[in-house]
Amino acid sequence: MIQEQFFDILKQLIRVPSVVGEEHPFFMFVKRELEEMEITVEYYDGVLVAKGINPNSGYISAHADRNGLICTGHNEFQYAAFIAKNRADLTGNSSSEQWLYNFTERFVDEKVQAYEPWSGNYLGLGLITEARLCKRRNNIVFKVEGFEHLFPGTPIAFIDKLDVKENLISAQLDNVLSVAIILYMYATGYQGTAFFTSSEEAGKSWRFLLEWFKRFDISTNELLVLDTSPYRMLEEIQNIDIVLRNRDANAIFRSPLKKRIKDIAKKEKIRFDYKDVYLKKRMEQNGGKGSIGVTELGRLIHATKGAIQGATLQIPTIGYHTVNETTTTKAVESIIMVLKKLYL
Repeated sequence: MIQEQFFDILKQLIRVPSVVGEEHPFFMFVKRELEEMEITVEYYDGVLVAKGINPNSGYISAHADRNGLICTGHNEFQYAAFIAKNRADLTGNSSSEQWLYNFTERFVDEKVQAYEPWSGNYLGLGLITEARLCKRRNNIVFKVEGFEHLFPGTPIAFIDKLDVKENLISAQLDNVLSVAIILYMYATGYQGTAFFTSSEEAGKSWRFLLEWFKRFDISTNELLVLDTSPYRMLEEIQNIDIVLRNRDANAIFRSPLKKRIKDIAKKEKIRFDYKDVYLKKRMEQNGGKGSIGVTELGRLIHATKGAIQGATLQIPTIGYHTVNETTTTKAVESIIMVLKKLYL
């Protein structure tokens, strides 16, 4: 069973906005929570770094940003991950872009909140009344009631709350769920290092992580990246507890963590799926069209020519990039069990 302590952490984190590129208020909240546990916290450009008393005993990473909107002009709002100033190497083949452009209508009638990007101060509530794809700008443009007064650059987060019922957990889980898991791990004894990165949804987080490793001339083959992983149907995720990868479009994952996680999963009867294999099967069904996906870890491995290596450990979800992204309590219990077996 998931401890009440974990849900207490997750409920608090979900209420703190963390729109792509505007994560500072969220970082400050996480920093305070960790420091109350007597964990050392260092804040660098684009990455918050937590260190226990044995920092080399583990390297776990999770991106802290969530999807939202940015005011880009008078009464004009765009999807934050894909505005020009946030774009990194998004070329249209990432799963984020493919899924986003197919589901513009899902944003209509969603409540949103504006906040001051540095202090996190609340600036008011709004309601999305229209969302359309602008092909000239290659982004979603929104109409929002109640935000006529906002200035360009103001971040706007989806109003979010945790819903737990019938062994399912729903919220905007990507990727606050992984952040909550890391905080819970520290609360239960983890003493290694953890990274909370910004702008993953814009394809930039790996750069901040790489800069940290270069800054201190550190390399590792055991970087573990936590995230959610989208599936199409509830029936699929009810038969999967954790999601692994052999590789992504950029690199093969070669880390001793891969075998250790697989061995733990088999011993504990944790059901797992390889996402690259799943996506290859989907591509075969679609006549070879599609991608096996691009990940933060794959970009990092590729950029360092393998000097940084690791594994991904993901939670299967449905409702990707919505405020109703859903997973099972069994999946959360399973990923926590794996982490405890690895690090405690």
